[in-house]
Amino acid sequence: MAGFPGHHLRLNLTSDPTLPSLMHNMTNGTVVNATAKPFSVFDGCDTMVEGILFDLAIQLFNVFLGIPANILVIVILIQHRNEPSTSDIFLGCLAFMDAYFGAMTPIIFANLYHWQSKEVWMAIKFAYGVKDTSGPLFLSCICLDRFVAVLFPIAFGQLKHPKYRVSLSVFVLGLTFAYAAAKMIPGLPDFEKIFTGEVLATFTWMMICNASILYALKRSKGVGKDEMHPMKKKAFKMVLSILVIIIVNYLPPVALFPFEETYSPDAFRCYVQPVGFAFLNISSSIQPMIYLSRLEKVPCLPEAWTKRCCGRNQPDKNNNKTPTAAASTETIVTVSSTTPLSPPA
Repeated sequence: MAGFPGHHLRLNLTSDPTLPSLMHNMTNGTVVNATAKPFSVFDGCDTMVEGILFDLAIQLFNVFLGIPANILVIVILIQHRNEPSTSDIFLGCLAFMDAYFGAMTPIIFANLYHWQSKEVWMAIKFAYGVKDTSGPLFLSCICLDRFVAVLFPIAFGQLKHPKYRVSLSVFVLGLTFAYAAAKMIPGLPDFEKIFTGEVLATFTWMMICNASILYALKRSKGVGKDEMHPMKKKAFKMVLSILVIIIVNYLPPVALFPFEETYSPDAFRCYVQPVGFAFLNISSSIQPMIYLSRLEKVPCLPEAWTKRCCGRNQPDKNNNKTPTAAASTETIVTVSSTTPLSPPA
């Protein structure tokens, strides 16, 4: 396959592509490219392509499902901006970043097989950096919001002003863009360990938050009641499903990446990293679908489709009100403010 000499492009691997070594001719002062090779989409993994193909397949899945789903989430959040939930700003930022990452997939394919441009590859590296950082950090913010709402409802009431979440979102965006910009710089020592540390820390935090919420909801029952409050039961199921998604998306890289030294360089580069990143990439489709599945009505979709595919919320039999997007996302907050977490002594 023809391409520009001296550059080997590959998919979202944390380690940088190996650049050709340059040999200085001390006689005439010229620089000679000693190991220039033709472009290869697999960059040394030509006989170990399964992991890379798996990652590519996941990214195509995000194009056809993830982009429309994330756009729908953004549209719904805008439509309900007058009655937002406390975590809407985090959900909106996460949906925008996931839609942006999905939109880069056709560009990745075009650059690998047609353009073969170094400048475009740098933009692709930036997009990978955005995905690596924005997903775990914004999910951690959502978990923090729910954690405080359930376990510290009084403090949550004092911190409901949007300025706190806007400030936290700006801080997360700053970290995201700083990491993405650094990912474009080749040869940074131990740069891959930053992502490993980040995913370990965020995974641990999200597990602690969601496990604590589940425990608090499970043990909280009304006075003289053996059954869990219906709103709490609904919140319990929602948090449990989110916890399962977090485990599915983040456990593979958490279990594999810290043990890089136990693999051969080729096995880690061609199998471990692409497969680990693929599990993270699929979250761009799963996360918005989880949100949409909680709604009674989804814009741009027939109502019959919504009830069959996504409609998990049913109208309240007492007042015949249909749950809105804000009501769906505010379930846990409502639980913490309407009923105590534990019966009074």
